[in-house]
Amino acid sequence: MTSEKLIAVAANVIARADRNKPADAVLRAVLREHVGISREEGSAISTTVFAYYRWLGWLEPKAGTKRTIHRALELDESFRKRPQSINDKELRRAIPEWIAGEMDVPTEWLKTLQTEPLLWLRARPGRAGEVAEKLPVTSPSDLLPDALSYAGREDLFRTPEFHAGEFEIQDISSQAVGLTCAPQPGETWWDACAGEGGKTLHLCDLMGNRGRVWASDRAPWRLQRLKRRAARARVFNYRSVAWDGGARAPVRTQFDGVLMDAPCSGLGTWQRNPHARWTTQPRDVEELAVAQKRLLAHAAATLKPGGKLVYSVCTMTRHETAEVVDFFSKQFPEFEPIPIVLPWKKTAATNQVWLWPQEMAGNGMFIAAWRKPRAV
Repeated sequence: MTSEKLIAVAANVIARADRNKPADAVLRAVLREHVGISREEGSAISTTVFAYYRWLGWLEPKAGTKRTIHRALELDESFRKRPQSINDKELRRAIPEWIAGEMDVPTEWLKTLQTEPLLWLRARPGRAGEVAEKLPVTSPSDLLPDALSYAGREDLFRTPEFHAGEFEIQDISSQAVGLTCAPQPGETWWDACAGEGGKTLHLCDLMGNRGRVWASDRAPWRLQRLKRRAARARVFNYRSVAWDGGARAPVRTQFDGVLMDAPCSGLGTWQRNPHARWTTQPRDVEELAVAQKRLLAHAAATLKPGGKLVYSVCTMTRHETAEVVDFFSKQFPEFEPIPIVLPWKKTAATNQVWLWPQEMAGNGMFIAAWRKPRAV
């Protein structure tokens, strides 16, 4: 397929994507429609689509989609070769103007947003070295013990190591959340908004398959995917159950720990998902913050005395981070803030930390933690 034909396919994706149809989902659908596209061509189309959204703030839509795609690719290549080609003031075009009212906007974060993200793997505990030996162009992280960055082009889902459950594809910041939870073998945990179960599987691994992790989500299809992932990974100490986020917990259990990885605006994923920069709205942040406060309060009621509550979101807006923490602390003053120890810093912090993409080479993430008071 010629370059111009690849551009045409990318233009088709862009034309079909909108707020209700994310570009990554449209991209997968379009690639399935074009049966003759090779894996290399599919990768090139994906790169083209994401470059378009990465540099959308510099483009002139009236010039036509194909011309703007070419311009985006030019900007992408120029910035990759000479990052100084875009000055700090110009970098503000990388995000919508309203973001500056919601969060700090470090220049280094903006620079990171304009580069392609790393793909991160999580090896089973203590086996990162083995996985790195088997997979080419794989590098261990200096920050987390089981994290590996992957720079190859091989389809990892088809590798024997993946099918043997030797690793999961999981962002490094997401892995930091599991380590913050630090569940112990024999404990009972609840991953309240489990999604497809990446953090659930990590909690199970950290517990050595002893004890139990309850995973819940409002979408049954996500829990079905968790079931398949857990079978491949040979993880057996979990149970899944639907939960609509209401005040009534999905099971009559008091937990040693609850992870509330709440639905959020996802600003921390904007390097990996640049289309979302232009579809996320301020009202989304406000509405999600209301839901996050409600979910966190519901989760707190399920803890045993002495139980641990961990709140995480892959965003950095004040509404969804510090303001949620302030709300919870006022509503539940008896809960004790737990200092979060980042593995790579070895020092205690406050009970709330921001993990920035420019520091982690992964998604942006916010984490907070508390402990329920023990019975007197």
